[in-house]
Parts: sequence; C-alpha cells; structure tokens
Amino acid sequence: MDNDKYLTIAAESEGVYKEKGSKFNAYVFPVFTEDEVKEHIKALKKKYYDARHHVYAFRIGADKKTYRCSDDGEPSNSSGPPVLGQIQSYDLTNILIVVVRYFGGTKLGVPGLVHAYRSAAIDAIENNLIIEKFEQDIIKVNFSYMAMNDIMKVIKEMNPEQIEQKFDNTCYIKLGIRKANGEELREKLLNIEGITIE
Repeated sequence: MDNDKYLTIAAESEGVYKEKGSKFNAYVFPVFTEDEVKEHIKALKKKYYDARHHVYAFRIGADKKTYRCSDDGEPSNSSGPPVLGQIQSYDLTNILIVVVRYFGGTKLGVPGLVHAYRSAAIDAIENNLIIEKFEQDIIKVNFSYMAMNDIMKVIKEMNPEQIEQKFDNTCYIKLGIRKANGEELREKLLNIEGITIE
C-alpha cells in the first residue's frame, strides 16, 4: 500500500564547501518536471554567469526512474555522479541539486573534486528538512454554484488538498489526493449532479 510514498525536501536550501581557494555553492530545489529543472539551471547560469562550472543532478517521480546528472566540463564522473550519489543515499526524489563552482586557481584532482562536490551537496541537503509525501492524483472538478454544498461535503469527508479554486457563475476546484484514494474521490464526485471532472 505504501509504494506511493517517497522522501523529498520541504523547500529550497543552500550549502557550501571551500577547498584551496575554490568555492562550491550548492543549491537545492524541490522539482516535479524536467521543465522546472531546466528553468532553475538556466536561472543559476544567468545569476552566476562568471562561475566556471554549474554541475547538477536531479531525480523525479515516486518511482525514482527519471534522473540525470552533468559534470558540466569537469573531468568525467568527478562531479555530477557524486552529487547524484547523495540524492540516492538520502533516498530522495523530486529534487534538483546544482553546485556552482568558482575556481580558486589550484587544481584539486578527481578525488578532490569528488569530495568537494559531494560535501557541498550534503551540506545543502542537511540544511533542508526531509519530508515524506505521497504520489498524488490531481483532479479538476467543474461545477455550477448549485452543486457547491455537495462538493464541499465530499471534500470534508475525503480531505484532499485544495490546490486551486474559482467560484463564479461557473466554478472549478483543483484537488490533489493520494493516488491510492484518487478513484474513490472521483466516484464520490461523479455521484453529484451537473459536474464534470478533468
């Protein structure tokens, strides 16, 4: 029953590691799509345009099957994989870590780089809160104002997260609920007259 459970981070956080003049700034973001990943990386590259490297790793989905990492010009496997390794060792998903490196003039060698990138990633994760979440079904309910009371009864009973709503001549409410309970919520809502579900 708990195969829709996963660990992730509560918010954005930062970490830092310094070695021989080089500075490794790690930035952690909660993410749900690869588009979000791209947006964050793009924003950091713009903000820290003068940094030598923007190394990243991410993992998405409760099944943890979507993941990628990049060395961004550092020696092969010296930076991206150690960052991804920390995501895996903390068993996290829906997370992006970007480590921005300012080169300090002294080469660290591959073992030094592995240690530096790993340490920056750990610091950023440790500065965050690890939380347990459930994979969600997102259900959008369109209804007329007349059906409001019936819908609110179902919401009170099933307690889904209310993500977005608009109450006007025509109304809609967007609900998020644990995947395992999604079907039951749909059925209860469909018993109400005059509503449509997306």
